Amino acid sequence: MSRTPGSSSSGGSARAWRDALVAVVAGFAVMAAVAAAGLVFAGAGGLPDGAFPHVLAAVVVMAAGGSLEVSGGAGLLAGAEASLSVVPLSVTLAGALTTGYLFLRPLHNRAVARPRELLGRAVPLVLLWLLALTGVTFLARATFGISTGDSPIGTITDLLDSEPTVGFEADLPATLLYGLLWILGLLLIALLVSRRAPLPARLVRFHSALRPAAFATMLLLLSYVVLGIGVGVVVAATQGHADRTFAVILLGLPNLVWLALTLGFGGVWEGRVEGPFGLPMPQLLDQVLRGSDLSTVDVSSLAEQDSRAWWLVAVAAVLLLGTGGLAAVRSPAHVRPWQHALHLGVAVALATLTVCLLGRIQAQFGLSLLGIGDVDGLGGQVELVPVLWRNVGLGLLWGAVAGFLGALLARPLHRRGRVDEPSAAARPPG
Repeated sequence: MSRTPGSSSSGGSARAWRDALVAVVAGFAVMAAVAAAGLVFAGAGGLPDGAFPHVLAAVVVMAAGGSLEVSGGAGLLAGAEASLSVVPLSVTLAGALTTGYLFLRPLHNRAVARPRELLGRAVPLVLLWLLALTGVTFLARATFGISTGDSPIGTITDLLDSEPTVGFEADLPATLLYGLLWILGLLLIALLVSRRAPLPARLVRFHSALRPAAFATMLLLLSYVVLGIGVGVVVAATQGHADRTFAVILLGLPNLVWLALTLGFGGVWEGRVEGPFGLPMPQLLDQVLRGSDLSTVDVSSLAEQDSRAWWLVAVAAVLLLGTGGLAAVRSPAHVRPWQHALHLGVAVALATLTVCLLGRIQAQFGLSLLGIGDVDGLGGQVELVPVLWRNVGLGLLWGAVAGFLGALLARPLHRRGRVDEPSAAARPPG
């Protein structure tokens, strides 16, 4: 018995909503699990007054592109200033891989799809994602008391029974805006990097230009993460502080390893670490950043503290060359070396831009007495920002070099029938 068009459309719509619901639930569940494990290793499992779920929600909100507002106070005599801007990219990556895979799974094994079908898959997922993010946003709020010890402000606040506090609350409008950009970017990247996901007929011609370079660049970033996990496990097993190391792996490993990628091809970051507070980071990086003045972070400044930092250059060169070779092997044989250079250069530059925008860190806290100045020992800041256009420009340059050399190295590896483009039967007519 044949289905009427209306029933077929209704069934397809219901299936799209079901698949979207599975992808959203799985994505948030994975992010929550990774964030919870990282927070436990970081020592947040014992937070008072049932604050752990609220902190967990805040980490998930930040991982999904959301924004937190941090505030503080200490009654009438003292004030607190606080700010926090950081993306826990381990949590972000776990959610992105899960959601992207489940979005693509029903679309595999076809070369062409109508734009209406792709929109019918994307719109339910985006709407459900924003709905789930809204729910998590309302949970992401808490206030904590701060121990002042024997400082002058501690004595005064004890007498007046006015304990300094710091709190956070998710900014709903900003969170939904950035969350929308996050999920739309994820779906676009998922379609770009997947060889088996369909494209609209008018875009199939760009298949050979976009997908091999995008896929190879994604593998470059994931390779750094895998290497970072290996190094982290070795450090945890041999140098102690295993809890802190696993906290970094589960919360912010891509923040560090993708920073290493940009430094390896000549990129530069600037920052400082001041005061008793700090974000988990390698001791070498902390030594370069420690101080009240803005410090430059590049391979040279790291090598002044530890000459092994030059290995970052060697690792970047080898992996970039491998990325160029992989992109060339997955491309049709007729694509010329200069085209490989252009495609991979643009892909690496865009990846570098994304890493720079997501990897920046800005955190600050300070207590002031009677508005006069900060109380010593109770304030600090951590800042790490990229020199954006230098990093993106070098990403473009080295991506192009790697794409050209990779194309030359891949020429003997091309075989007939192994070109990565839609078959003649799958191509749209005309």
